[in-house]
Amino acid sequence: MEYLMMFLYAVAVLLVLLAGVTFAILGERKVIGGIQLRPGPNRHGPWGTVQTVADVMKLLIKEDIIPAKADRPIFVLAPVLAFAPAFSVMSVLVYSSSIGGADLNIGLIYFIGFSSITMLGVLMGGWSSNNKYALLGSIRGVAQMVSYELPLILSVVGIVVLVGSLNLTDIVNFQAEMGVWFIVPQFLAFVVYMISSIAELNRSPFDLPEAESELVAGYFTEYSGFRFAMFMLAEYTYAIAIAGLATTLFLGGWLGPAFLPEIVWFILKVLLVMFTWFWFTATMPRARVDQLMNFGWKVLIPLALLNIVITSIIKVWMG
Repeated sequence: MEYLMMFLYAVAVLLVLLAGVTFAILGERKVIGGIQLRPGPNRHGPWGTVQTVADVMKLLIKEDIIPAKADRPIFVLAPVLAFAPAFSVMSVLVYSSSIGGADLNIGLIYFIGFSSITMLGVLMGGWSSNNKYALLGSIRGVAQMVSYELPLILSVVGIVVLVGSLNLTDIVNFQAEMGVWFIVPQFLAFVVYMISSIAELNRSPFDLPEAESELVAGYFTEYSGFRFAMFMLAEYTYAIAIAGLATTLFLGGWLGPAFLPEIVWFILKVLLVMFTWFWFTATMPRARVDQLMNFGWKVLIPLALLNIVITSIIKVWMG
């Protein structure tokens, strides 16, 4: 019975996630269109609401093409390996005081550990394609994700120091007891987390692994149809998961005034974080590779370490 409930929960989360990804793509196109003074999707359905559904159907019925010189087993496995970890981390997110996945004592470690596996899918996809553009995109992707995962991890250490727990529910409850969300005392960590997460997700202005003007489409240049859709699904699933973690760590999770259900507050905060990313996408130019790497290693990591030192001193001083 326990395994059946776990299976049903996974299916339910997957279905909700598919709907969420569909509307996240539509929302991004609408937000970017509005910022750039153009309508965005506006043909299929009211206000273009089924445009993304039409796009997904188009991808699913397209011919599945695998290059003749590609490493076929790895080429086929790469999109799956990119998506599976992004979906797995959803199992530890807590959406309200009564709705959530596994209540792990090491929930934060689980999230960070599993999410890092996604870069293997990126590397395998580019290397197995037997395409120089795809290979360069995958190498860029792995270098970028490794470099920016360090400041992202370091940015949450201050919260762990204050709370004394890696359990996501404990982190939200601590904010409730403290009476203030961690975005206030850990604002520097929040800034580092947001910038690092943009680079982790390969989003503009840090979308160098899939820079169309230089690499055609980066590591998934040779992918078509549903395999390309799997990479897109992995990217937006990871985006939702990272936004959910930001909500839990810095924005009080499900905490909010009682006139709305807890899960609604959680969703609204996730949408706010994602809207911020969409805003950056529409307004900021792409950085150069050297600028990207220098900023991660020489600016974000020192700032994250500085935040840990300051937080530790305050923790010791407060006893």
